[in-house]
Amino acid sequence: MAGRVPTAPPRGMRDILPDEVELRDAAVREIVAVYRAYGFRRIETPALESLRLLAGSDGGENEKLIFKVMKRGEELEAARRAGEDLADLGLRFDLTVPLARYYAENHARLPDPLKAIQIGPVWRAERPQKGRFRQFTQCDIDVLGLASPLVEIELILATTDALARLGLSGLTVRINDRRLLELVARHCGFPEAAQAAFFIAFDKLDRLGAAGVLAELREGGHDADAVRRFEALLPELSAAEVSLEGLRAALPGSAEAAWESLATIIATANAEIAAGCRVRFDPTLVRGMGYYTGPIFEIAAPGYASSIAGGGRYDRMIGRLLGREVPASGFSIGFERLISILAERGGMPAREGAAAPQRRVALLVDDGGDVAAAVRAAKALRVEGDLVSLEVRRKNVKKQLDDLVTHGFWGYATLDDATRRPTPKALARREEPRHPQGGHPQRGPSK
Repeated sequence: MAGRVPTAPPRGMRDILPDEVELRDAAVREIVAVYRAYGFRRIETPALESLRLLAGSDGGENEKLIFKVMKRGEELEAARRAGEDLADLGLRFDLTVPLARYYAENHARLPDPLKAIQIGPVWRAERPQKGRFRQFTQCDIDVLGLASPLVEIELILATTDALARLGLSGLTVRINDRRLLELVARHCGFPEAAQAAFFIAFDKLDRLGAAGVLAELREGGHDADAVRRFEALLPELSAAEVSLEGLRAALPGSAEAAWESLATIIATANAEIAAGCRVRFDPTLVRGMGYYTGPIFEIAAPGYASSIAGGGRYDRMIGRLLGREVPASGFSIGFERLISILAERGGMPAREGAAAPQRRVALLVDDGGDVAAAVRAAKALRVEGDLVSLEVRRKNVKKQLDDLVTHGFWGYATLDDATRRPTPKALARREEPRHPQGGHPQRGPSK
């Protein structure tokens, strides 16, 4: 006899309970409101994309983590007989690669530039561990079709405004440029063929420290003189505050456009950024995606170790699909990380001038009672602005009221009075704060 079907979600996935869904929905509403004020509009792409697209995207390590989908029907049988690859589709591992395909397919019907909002699930077949799940939500804005520092300035201001609206303060935007990383690699003597491996090692500076990065470079067989020159330069690169002009003087080379672009972005964004936030140059910022071509950036919040947003410019990705280069840049909020922070803080912050939150009310009716009167009463409460759930009164009313508190109801009402016009009563609250479902992923942004 077959055993019971397991009810736990697949390994690396999780169920999300109503309290957290409401928090997530509220956060999305606030974020989208800010992004719309900057001229962005929502788009959607399929969860499934062709393996040829996903595997040829310069998505770094993520390409090794694709959930593959097998061919179907006759195509599957034919592939088996021919000894060909049995999979032809994959679940998207980020929202940027599908966006490139979306633009290549639909550009004639899209505004120029396209300012897109994407919020949706992505999947990566990595080893599940605390804080890392195989399905998680990304929250992206991108500008396609405009090659100007104005794009990065708006991305930074829109994203910091959205996070500030959710109660995050003291944000630091770290910014660098992929062209300057290439300049560092050339200055140290790493040949072009070795630069990708150099960047992968350099990207681990926060986790491994300088000694760990240098050891990885040596063990990787990199030129010893190049590693020594990098070791000599590293203290200047990793100083707490690095002068853009000072490093520019120390690294002569053909990257004038990158230096000028960074100077404009930093100065302009710092003049307009939300109070208490700042943009600073960080030449150790690498970011793992191989498709970056220009400015790259991450946002850190005080008290939290990992970044909560990140992104950069990727001018060559769309050209591979469209046959001509299209400038593109984007910023991704680490949505799961953000929800974890909001949950730790007790939910959404109160905003001055915001409408009072709607009350969740349970209208308790007797089993077999006046159904028509109950429906009319619930409708009247909804007209007054309450969120009303019709519920049958249990024998153990005290336990029922406790359950309502547990599940986030503000109050309850009954039809006991002769007028049949119930007046909601506030439920007694317990002392301990309620938090949305635990076990939030701590994954940072991955644009």
